[in-house]
Amino acid sequence: MIDTIMLVMEIIGTVSFAISGAIIAASSGLDLFGTVLVGCVTAFGGGMMRDLFLGKTPPMIFSNLSMVILAVIVAVVVFVVAYIKVDKLRNLMLKIDEANNIFDAIGLAAFTIIGTEVACASGYEQRAVFVIAMGVLTGIGGGIVRDILVDKTPYVLKKHIYALASIFGGTLHYVMRTYTPLHTTGMVLGLLSIVTIRLLAKKYLWKLPKIDVDSIH
Repeated sequence: MIDTIMLVMEIIGTVSFAISGAIIAASSGLDLFGTVLVGCVTAFGGGMMRDLFLGKTPPMIFSNLSMVILAVIVAVVVFVVAYIKVDKLRNLMLKIDEANNIFDAIGLAAFTIIGTEVACASGYEQRAVFVIAMGVLTGIGGGIVRDILVDKTPYVLKKHIYALASIFGGTLHYVMRTYTPLHTTGMVLGLLSIVTIRLLAKKYLWKLPKIDVDSIH
């Protein structure tokens, strides 16, 4: 049962993050190769970082060709659609941003839960902070690299509630899988909590306080 849920989450996360990465890459003017690369990096970057921290070399994605092919296909489809509809992209930017936010929230949630599961399965179940950190890294790592590749300040560092949603959902999942018999329920609730927090943060513009640099000058 758990393995099936993990597989479903991996597929959902891969597709969602590949779409998110490809949308940002295409709207930033990258070519087909760049769009596919950024889509794949968004989908797998966080998991690769996690595996390196866990001492799993080479990272697990290199033995999971089917997920790589899936991400490539998704990114190519996004690029082709954007290429064909390029004349309408300007008018669709708001809708594109809204769609990207949804896919990004789903990818963040799915990979955060996967990250905590992998860390626990690797023998670190009693190290709560480390396990949760691995979940968060899996969720946000690919997005950070994506933003750097398209020359943007990483979204996680400046926009709405992002990493905190991952931390909350990862913690909820970890507590329920470790201290209660509700392992599967914990996975589902953790995922739903992250998606809900992200979408609400976007809708209501929830943000952490920051210094208004413009007001200094």
